Amino acid sequence: MKGLFQRVEPTRYCRGADAKALRRSGKRFPLSDREKEFQIIPVHVALHLRKAHCRKQGSTKGAESRIYEKTTGNRDMPQSIAAIRYAEFGGPEVLSFESDSLADPGNGEIQIRHSAIGFNYIDIYHRKGVFGPKLSLPATPGIEGVGEVTAIGAGVAGFAVGDRVAYVGGPPGAYATHRNLPAARTLHLLDGLDDTLVAASLMKGLTAEYLTHRCVSLRPGDTVLLHAAAGGVGSFASQWLKALGVTVIGTVSTEEKAQYARARGCDHVVLYTRDDFRDEVRRLTDGKGVRVVYDSVGAETFERSLDCLQPRGTLVSFGESSGPVDPVNVSTLGAKGSLFLTRPSIAHYTADRREFETAADRLFAAIRDGLLTVDQPRCYPLSDAAEAHADVEARRTMGAVVLLP
Repeated sequence: MKGLFQRVEPTRYCRGADAKALRRSGKRFPLSDREKEFQIIPVHVALHLRKAHCRKQGSTKGAESRIYEKTTGNRDMPQSIAAIRYAEFGGPEVLSFESDSLADPGNGEIQIRHSAIGFNYIDIYHRKGVFGPKLSLPATPGIEGVGEVTAIGAGVAGFAVGDRVAYVGGPPGAYATHRNLPAARTLHLLDGLDDTLVAASLMKGLTAEYLTHRCVSLRPGDTVLLHAAAGGVGSFASQWLKALGVTVIGTVSTEEKAQYARARGCDHVVLYTRDDFRDEVRRLTDGKGVRVVYDSVGAETFERSLDCLQPRGTLVSFGESSGPVDPVNVSTLGAKGSLFLTRPSIAHYTADRREFETAADRLFAAIRDGLLTVDQPRCYPLSDAAEAHADVEARRTMGAVVLLP
């Protein structure tokens, strides 16, 4: 297929009088059967061959750059892909698996072939049309993935075809076999990191990193309340909080999830389906309350989360799985103890490239050193994305979910 592959001119590698004679005669260069199989070769192989030939002729870097542009720029046929699309906002049933085509990467973009795609709750918000500005329809969800670079757009430095990369954030569009994305949102992967585990951990791990290390300054001996402690972010956050010497009270919906949360670092676990977590926090802290509440649930928990805070405590509202939070009267924060309220987003905590890379390095080091345990995620075929959405919304999953193209 033109675009992914290029035809190599056999006479290109025949030099001197022989080459001139062949060109004048119009005859083809004699190829062996094995060589004929490789008359059509991948772009990155063509690039390698042309650079090697250029070096033999005493080429300069400038000439190699022109060869690079010629090789990677000749992709005038769209890449055929399969992707999840939705043409209206709604439940999991609006998701459909469709064939599509993908144009060449634009300025500042790279194109990747996914090996694993991270599932995040924001994908559900986008599908429902309840998070920030609604996406233009039809749309493809997904903001996290792992794969291999297959093409590079103009103005991109530091990446090459064949690189293993991972990304999080930026424009949605991960639920596809291939996609274009800004190179600025992409990270190189070190050898030894499993693609599926990276897809299960990057977004959730980076979220847990800024929640536990940068959103609020925590000290050993502090006590926090962590909602959805058995979820993807919760399981990372509880481990990191425990490593920081913080006492963690986690909330979960079932006894099975309670056991999982304890194994991931929670000192106390509350089944909110059975007990009022507000009463349990008061009991466990002797009425003092907690220094921080991490709340990704939203509407169902927000007001009671405020009641769990000690004076000058902080409510970190970073999700709304049960629905959006009603507008807050600022005076309420003063009446309840001069409380602080923040609504952080990973986009703002990774907007600076240096901060982004530093956070990723901290995450990968914690995984490598065994500080954080990454469980094997629950995997679904990309074509079954609707089923994955339904299971996550119904709280039938624990830990991370990954889609496989």
